[in-house]
Amino acid sequence: MKKSYQEYKTQEIESKWQKKWVEDRIYQKYEGNKKCYILDMFPYPSGSGLHVGHLKGYIATDIISRFKRLQGYKVLHPMGWDAFGLPAENYALKNKIHPKISVAENIKVFRGQLDKMGFSYDWEREINTTNPSFYRWTQWIFLQMFKRGLAFESNEPVNWCPSCKTVLANEDLENGLCERCGSRIIQKRIRQWVLKITDYADRLLYDLEDKDFDWEEIIKEQQRSWIGRSEGVEFKMKVDRSEESIGVYTTRIDTVFGITYLVVSPEHPIVEKLRDKIINLKEVEEYLEKAKYKTEFERENLQKIKTGVRLEGIQAINPLNDEKVPVFVGDYVLASYGTGAIMAVPAHDQRDFDFATAHKLPIKQVVTDPVNQASVETGAYEPDGVLMNSAEYDGLDSQEARVKIAARMKEGGLGEIKVNYKMRDWVFSRQRYWGEPIPVVHCQKCGVVGVPESDLPVELPQVESYKPSDSEESPLAKISDWVNVQCPKCGGPAKRETNTMPQWAGSSWYYLRYIDPDNSEALIDKDKEREWMPVDLYVGGAEHATRHLLYARFWHKFLFDIGAVSTSEPFKKLMHVGLIYGEDGRKMSKRWGNVTNPNEVISQFGVDSLRVYEMFLGPFSQNVNWNSSGVIGARRFLDRIWMLQTKIAADAESDKNTKLEKSLNRLIKKITDDLWNFRFNTSISAMMIFLNETDSAGSITGSQFRRLIILLSVFAPHIAEELWQITGNTGSILSAVWPAYEEKYLAYDEVSIAVQVNGKLRFTVKMPTDSTEEEVREKVLADECLEKHLKGREIKRVVYIKNRLINFVV
Repeated sequence: MKKSYQEYKTQEIESKWQKKWVEDRIYQKYEGNKKCYILDMFPYPSGSGLHVGHLKGYIATDIISRFKRLQGYKVLHPMGWDAFGLPAENYALKNKIHPKISVAENIKVFRGQLDKMGFSYDWEREINTTNPSFYRWTQWIFLQMFKRGLAFESNEPVNWCPSCKTVLANEDLENGLCERCGSRIIQKRIRQWVLKITDYADRLLYDLEDKDFDWEEIIKEQQRSWIGRSEGVEFKMKVDRSEESIGVYTTRIDTVFGITYLVVSPEHPIVEKLRDKIINLKEVEEYLEKAKYKTEFERENLQKIKTGVRLEGIQAINPLNDEKVPVFVGDYVLASYGTGAIMAVPAHDQRDFDFATAHKLPIKQVVTDPVNQASVETGAYEPDGVLMNSAEYDGLDSQEARVKIAARMKEGGLGEIKVNYKMRDWVFSRQRYWGEPIPVVHCQKCGVVGVPESDLPVELPQVESYKPSDSEESPLAKISDWVNVQCPKCGGPAKRETNTMPQWAGSSWYYLRYIDPDNSEALIDKDKEREWMPVDLYVGGAEHATRHLLYARFWHKFLFDIGAVSTSEPFKKLMHVGLIYGEDGRKMSKRWGNVTNPNEVISQFGVDSLRVYEMFLGPFSQNVNWNSSGVIGARRFLDRIWMLQTKIAADAESDKNTKLEKSLNRLIKKITDDLWNFRFNTSISAMMIFLNETDSAGSITGSQFRRLIILLSVFAPHIAEELWQITGNTGSILSAVWPAYEEKYLAYDEVSIAVQVNGKLRFTVKMPTDSTEEEVREKVLADECLEKHLKGREIKRVVYIKNRLINFVV
């Protein structure tokens, strides 16, 4: 007789359980002997709200959070808002609304969308980077850096966005353009605050190899690439008939005898110092003016032709052989890397080769391949080799030559061994309103003075107009009542710093504040910090794999150095989210009209269907395309599980379901193994296969059904909670225990053995698990298929791999 059942009403069930979870404060319960801190990269609340692509990472962390709770862990899974910075301010400007108001409105929209998904966030720990009680501690961290010389003022050339009217760090650019507005960047000398992240470069690099790190290799490689550590020699080349000299840095000192010209960056001071000696000064100045409007990305782009102008009348002298070489100014040389000048060896650097060819400059080969005698007639020979045309170093291999030439440079006072980094110090100030005020004042008598810690936070003043100015000053500079203060050191007149911090400031340490969000006495309580850190799992977009991670790791290491935290790294396991593109294969955007709103999917199919579909789309870190019809399949899967309640038999009948019990144990093992490794799609696929097996079995016991529902609950918590209650269980399913599998059920009764001839697959045979070679050989040799492939040839050898294959070598 068919059992009666309730209709699967998604809207009713999902709203019921979301309300119940909040009322019972289910996510504020921290029970368990082991901790697990699971963190999302928190969003900045833009006006467009969340689309289905944004939810992918949040669904994944919710799955892991539920999984770990069921395994008996106490789980910290918080959420907050990265609400300062250009994205929020530009949105507010566009919509003619104060950013404080627009941020509050946008957060309300985002929070509503996240709540609809049934995520297991502890909202009592919610943080907002624009809250003075939060950014008080952002300012406190800056002051500690300032006291130790890691925060300083600079006037070096920086990226200036003429549209956003602010300085940008290199990390804020995409393909050389402003990532926020797409404007072309220009180089300007503007007073700004800088954080000396390069002091931590080696630690940021070498700590990536820590054995406790569980990061994807692609993310580690992005970190290594951005840091860009290189070891080389820095030495000076005197300018002929002058007291001046030009310092150069090279990682290939073994090619020093092959220098045929020198190139300095457009910003190099030598151009100004030697202007009276430059014969073609007008041509040079015109070139320098054009270079101002090129970004570092454009200047470094290896695919573009390298431009430059010769400084006619200027020659530099190679210190090892006294040869005089011409000097050029070229925009492909950057002032911020090395010395801002390079020795050019066209025979052994393709970039130099192309430049030398275009300018008809000499090409002198000084390294060769000892076996194939490499020629440089058509292109540079860049690998190491054996030196030639290099005086007493001829015949040495490149590595040995580098050591000996570097030693000679050092002993002779000509140069020194030096380490350089591609990574620059962090340009930290912005000429905008919507950001954390930098807590220092400028006093004519005392210079730059930090605001006393007791006076923090320095609150952002309320203003009517916050539009960026054309004067390269923050709008805060116009607020005299706020700007003019007493110097905390001498009591004399002083002015507040009017630049603000970048958006990245608050996000560089926010994960710590979740642990102790209401602490007004310290950044974080030391006992609580030791209890929860490091973050066990951090999930977010690949676009943050360089800048945000570098900044957060830098700040964390600094906090470790001053004793504020107990770990030298903040994040233990890191996963990046593959994008979900629109149905047209393009990135979801209002511009393309291909955005799918999660609310629309939920109203039609339910939250659980959306969650299951997104996790079933494909491997987590891969980009995939959205397909609305695919959600139907996820809903049908849940419908079938709902109907399974009608097939529950008494547990006493479990003996009749031995085959299903084996399948369920294998399913438990697979999902248990899959989840922490983010193989969500294969877990769901395995559940679908198991569902087919329940159809074949005709029934499922209550015990089996309960275990299946617990497995399902991490993916589809609402339907799982309802079925948990319907089948007579009390309390939330989150209070259940993750099912264990029994080894005795994992062995397969029968396996497919691949039959090969000379390594080529010919057919397969079914055999009992763990069959011996003799048993398999006997069955296969009796098969007509094998005879057809052997064709009477002699079997020389048989290779047998248990439970997998048998190969006949003939």
